[in-house]
Amino acid sequence: MAYLEEIRKSQRANGAATILAIGTATPSNCIYQSDFTDYYFRVTKSQHMTQLKDKLKRICEKSMIKKRYIYLTEEILKENPNISTYEEPSLDARQDMLVEEVPKLGEKAASKAIKEWGRSKSEITHLIFCSTSGVDMPGADYQLIKLLNLNPTTKRFMLYHQGCFAGGTVLRLAKDLAENNIGARVLVVCSEITVVTFRGPNENHLDSLVGQALFGDGASSVIVGSDPDTTIEHPLFHIISASETILPNSEGAIEGHLREVGLTFHLKDNVPNLIGENIEKSLIETFHPLGISDWNSLFWIAHPGGPAILKKIEEIVGLNSEKLNATKHVLSEYGNMSSACVLFILDEMRKRSMEKGKLTTGDGLKWGVLFGFGPGLTMETIALHSVNIDHHY
Repeated sequence: MAYLEEIRKSQRANGAATILAIGTATPSNCIYQSDFTDYYFRVTKSQHMTQLKDKLKRICEKSMIKKRYIYLTEEILKENPNISTYEEPSLDARQDMLVEEVPKLGEKAASKAIKEWGRSKSEITHLIFCSTSGVDMPGADYQLIKLLNLNPTTKRFMLYHQGCFAGGTVLRLAKDLAENNIGARVLVVCSEITVVTFRGPNENHLDSLVGQALFGDGASSVIVGSDPDTTIEHPLFHIISASETILPNSEGAIEGHLREVGLTFHLKDNVPNLIGENIEKSLIETFHPLGISDWNSLFWIAHPGGPAILKKIEEIVGLNSEKLNATKHVLSEYGNMSSACVLFILDEMRKRSMEKGKLTTGDGLKWGVLFGFGPGLTMETIALHSVNIDHHY
């Protein structure tokens, strides 16, 4: 047994999993929220539905979103008219685009992360690829290996159809891989394209309209490893703990169903309240063992499901007004990019910290929390520890 224990020890890293680089990417097509209602009702040939048009306009005005990047253009929609309807079969046309574009957008973000990391891509040992769309065999993970020309022995994990909470899931998985495999360097990629959810309006499905107003396209990537070589690698955040829970009494709160018409989106009004009722419990379970009970002493990376969720978190936890600034900035500039969002916010947090001359990557604070919320209703909670900036870059 002692011999086996020696083997086990030799296979594992010594230190905590560490985020070593971050990269983000979006499609080039940008739509301003102030123009979206007119655009949406024109391309879906639904201008006669004036009540719904007024409703979407109100949703957009309250969304806190300034602009979004969306792969679908008016030209693509003209070539694929079924995508713009509410109920015509269109899955084949959507799939043809997504199977190609999801890994391509992911490759853009991953290339930026690899460049920042500074080591050879041949040293990547594991790949985690996450997307809500473009299910195929072999999957987007395989396609990314080809696009980046990574080692064919790279160990792959493909997460399809998880939804918005999965930006936390990928970090949880990356932590376990990095800490349990000595020398591991895990490339994490979240690539989200809303081709799968875009559809025309319907007066009996108003939550679909909410989805049209909130979601945007984007890809984000991080490289995670333990025991960094600080002569080359620049640690950004340590991943200290990771947990996941299904919130009580939340069944059906957020759902997506893949059908011939694409992915249909279903949302109940009580989502902000469900998150509000459970968020403090999660904070206590994560941070009390670390001796932390002041939630304003943390830096915050919260998935921006929508303005009502952010408002509820601030209210319940008693957050200072600036605590969710990085989250609100990403929501404003990109919309809700599902799993990719929290890594965009992490990138924004470290950039702001450096620009403002803060002492750490976490806006000058040592400890932080990252929350993912999504279908289930599922909540991911990650405890992060920031890195001192003074020796950085």
